Amino acid sequence: MRPNLGPGAEAVAAKGWLGAHKWLMLRRSTQLMVLLLFLVGPWFGLWIVKGNLNYSLTLGVVPLADPFVLLQSLLAGNLPERLAIVGVAIVVLFYALVGGRVYCSWVCPVNLVTDVAAWLRTRLGIKGGAHATRQVRYWILAMALVLAIATGTLAWELMNPVSMLHRGLIFGMGAAWMIVLAVFLLDLFVMNRAWCGHFCPTGAFYSLLAVASPLRVSAVRREQCNDCMDCFAVCPEHQVIRPALKGASQGVGPTITSANCTNCGRCIDVCSKDVFEFGVSIPGRNKVAAVAGDYPVAGG
Repeated sequence: MRPNLGPGAEAVAAKGWLGAHKWLMLRRSTQLMVLLLFLVGPWFGLWIVKGNLNYSLTLGVVPLADPFVLLQSLLAGNLPERLAIVGVAIVVLFYALVGGRVYCSWVCPVNLVTDVAAWLRTRLGIKGGAHATRQVRYWILAMALVLAIATGTLAWELMNPVSMLHRGLIFGMGAAWMIVLAVFLLDLFVMNRAWCGHFCPTGAFYSLLAVASPLRVSAVRREQCNDCMDCFAVCPEHQVIRPALKGASQGVGPTITSANCTNCGRCIDVCSKDVFEFGVSIPGRNKVAAVAGDYPVAGG
């Protein structure tokens, strides 16, 4: 019988601490760098990026705009400016290539809050909790869009934890602390991965951009799986793993095809058998070009 050492313990023993936390450190570095680019302006007067996650201008030249916010604005009866349309086109193209939910795991500041809640929940041994289908987030997404039509405003953005936290960090938190604290307590005491995994309409919207994304995680060595379940334990969308990992007998390929995969790399980090890798999917074929270090190699 395997000793219960906790998710990732075998990976640390096999790959070392750095090897078992590579993608975590890259994600945290990216999240903090994105925040820093926005904060050095108001804090130090170095305006590399002006604005926030809803709309920003980098170096006074490159516009980036949130397509979810733009869609709400259109439904509210507002016509976007040309720079906003260009900014949305850039963002949509980027996330269509790398996967929409990459926004959730590599950019969104609320992910830092919910990850702390999940870590603390594990350390405190909090089990069980409420249950909700992961489709709820799509209903909330629809309600946010209907709300824009009904009110003629960006009503959802006044209570969206993602927008409120990011604006609060730049301009001052104010009442945003209450919303962020509510998300933290929800994830800690009520339901594991509640906000990001079940309720967030921003994540639901970005998942729609990932349907045809070529960048995927693949269980390229799934025959080496020892059923430790560590990947299921750490994955914020664990339902996406089983078809790729256990679907060989049904003829299912090893690539995780679900648009709700956040491409966070957690499963890669915690797997002591190196079952998972990032790769580029080849449409219509049960193969990926797996990325090993800095060089592409055959895989799948």
